[in-house]
Amino acid sequence: MSHPHPDLSPPAPLPAGGLRVIPLGGLGEVGRNMTVFEYDGRLLIVDCGVLFPEDHHPGVDLILPDFDPIRGRLDAVEALVLTHGHEDHIGATPYLLRERGDIPLVGSKLTLALLGSKLREHRLKETAQYEVAEGQTITFGPFVLEFVAVNHSIPDALAVVIRTGAGVVLHTGDFKMDQLPLDGRITDLNEFARLGDEGVDLFLTDSTNAEVPGFTTSEKDIAPVLDRVFAKSEQRIIVACFASHVHRVQQVLDAAVAHGRKVGYVGRSMVRNMAIAQDLGYLTVPPGVMVEAKELADLPPHKQVLISTGSQGEPLAALSRMSQSNHHFVSLEPGDTVVLASSLIPGNENAVYRVINGLSRLGANVVHKGNSLVHVSGHASAGELLYCYNIVKPRNVMPVHGEIRHMRANADLARATGVENVVLAEDGVVVDLIDGVARIVGKVDVGYVFVDGTTIGDISEASMKDRRILGEEGFLSVIVVVDSVTGKVVSGPEIHARGFAEDETTFDEIKQPIIDAIAAAVQEGTTDSLQLQQTVRRVVGRWVNRAHRRRPMIIPVVIEA
Repeated sequence: MSHPHPDLSPPAPLPAGGLRVIPLGGLGEVGRNMTVFEYDGRLLIVDCGVLFPEDHHPGVDLILPDFDPIRGRLDAVEALVLTHGHEDHIGATPYLLRERGDIPLVGSKLTLALLGSKLREHRLKETAQYEVAEGQTITFGPFVLEFVAVNHSIPDALAVVIRTGAGVVLHTGDFKMDQLPLDGRITDLNEFARLGDEGVDLFLTDSTNAEVPGFTTSEKDIAPVLDRVFAKSEQRIIVACFASHVHRVQQVLDAAVAHGRKVGYVGRSMVRNMAIAQDLGYLTVPPGVMVEAKELADLPPHKQVLISTGSQGEPLAALSRMSQSNHHFVSLEPGDTVVLASSLIPGNENAVYRVINGLSRLGANVVHKGNSLVHVSGHASAGELLYCYNIVKPRNVMPVHGEIRHMRANADLARATGVENVVLAEDGVVVDLIDGVARIVGKVDVGYVFVDGTTIGDISEASMKDRRILGEEGFLSVIVVVDSVTGKVVSGPEIHARGFAEDETTFDEIKQPIIDAIAAAVQEGTTDSLQLQQTVRRVVGRWVNRAHRRRPMIIPVVIEA
């Protein structure tokens, strides 16, 4: 991973009275958010999320933050604070709890409920949990925490104020400033301003939408668009969105009731999360509107609405299966309407467009962010960020949550409002707040930790490179048997290939050069089979690059007989 300060060395021990900030994920990418705060020898963690793999991560299910820098100090962790219930903020928690199972968990009611179902899925026994709400204060060791209501694309999101002897830190989590939210719970700008008057020493701000001018559109503006889609559609409607977007699901339920349709959920995470949201009162389900998804098929098409997972093109999610005609009970018909009511997470574009093309090929009318207002962001745009900088008046700013371009844009906004000290860090870059000044003091090694099935962290970047080569360039194995006395080839070369033309004669022209190269190597005194294998690899590699413009993985096997 590239850093703005690649030559940084590991930081010196934290001076007494200072606060250290160590981002282990989420700075330089949209996902796997995790930040560690250190004060007086104790640690506080804010968020512990996952990153979803992209096309260049073949075979990977999830990507975790790198726990290595704190692995030897987990006994010093006072608590894990979760700002909200999205996967990119809570999804890696079970993996952290496998390493120390009794870390206290702090979060709002919905956040802890969503996490609880995840912990049960991982068969982890529940650790001490502290349910908090806006306006509350709770202390863990030297950290005094206060919570502030913020509006986001999931209910019950919180910003966190961290007070220590080093000063006051305000961490926004993910937030926006929707003035007409569905649940009436707005970002508490009054509290932000009060904290500003008191003095905020370090402001960690969500950067995801910093490049977008103006203010983020209100969630309520989607309702008339959904209403038009429902009014126009004469057949089944399928709406795909994030499995945790309670407000988006609420709007779909309301539109379904208004147009006399029944609704079914498709996708395990959607069914689970919406049951939790309904039980806790965050989702209002009008009586008689919900049916089991499989039973929807008994109704006429113009009475059906499916709310599905898979808005990011995830290959195993319900919508992807539908687009490939291999979902176990939903078969798309020409004229069906599919609404993609979510954003495009950077890196997922190709997967989403593949799904849209698949749906279009089946005759579906696809409504998405590119052609209708069926999604609004959950993140503050540039105008909102400027507003926050002006009322918080922070002494130091550290942009978080976003790719490098987002964090740079956020830094520019902070400077434009007069903030003199803006610290641009990335994952692993350590920032100390000492005597009211934040500065970069070093860097710890962090990388991607890949989860592949039940395997965690054993897949290196080198293994990932091998997978990419196998997927893109193919595979060649060359087996040669040589006489252990004379060094002459007595059998082979036998060549097996994947990802090349099926014609068996493809490799005929390279067989003699392999024999000649082995003979020449033996003549020069090479008898070691490993060195002969390298000779075979070089000859085959040059040939295949020249003849086929490919760089496959080549596995030479030289057997002495």
